[in-house]
Amino acid sequence: MTERTIVDAGPLVALLNAHDIHHAWARAEFGRREAPFLVCEAVLSEAQHLVARGKGNPLLVLEMLRRGALSVALSVEDEAERLLALERTYKELPMSLADACLVRLAELHPHSRVFTTDSHFRVYRRNKRQLIPLLVPSGM
Repeated sequence: MTERTIVDAGPLVALLNAHDIHHAWARAEFGRREAPFLVCEAVLSEAQHLVARGKGNPLLVLEMLRRGALSVALSVEDEAERLLALERTYKELPMSLADACLVRLAELHPHSRVFTTDSHFRVYRRNKRQLIPLLVPSGM
């Protein structure tokens, strides 16, 4: 079975901002991986906000979705019970809705890897105890 890549906002922002510290890494990894990259709407919103804050074009995030590079693979409404449970479990961090969605996607897609720059994913677990395979910059 082919490994799926679940993408967080950090790599999207890094890809779209040439001045981001992780730009070269994100660009290389996006080039190595098979699209579409799985996301949730919360990640798209977060990425647009962060791209705009960095003086970039937030519309590029939706352009990636329109072109098929990204695929929304989770309904918050359908997964609300599990997302609440995850956010309650990690309330001390705290866990964002976007992060909860990515952990849930990792549960729904057992042959997947989360592409992130967020160190919280070293703490999060899928299915309560399983490490989540990650794609992170070296030294993270």
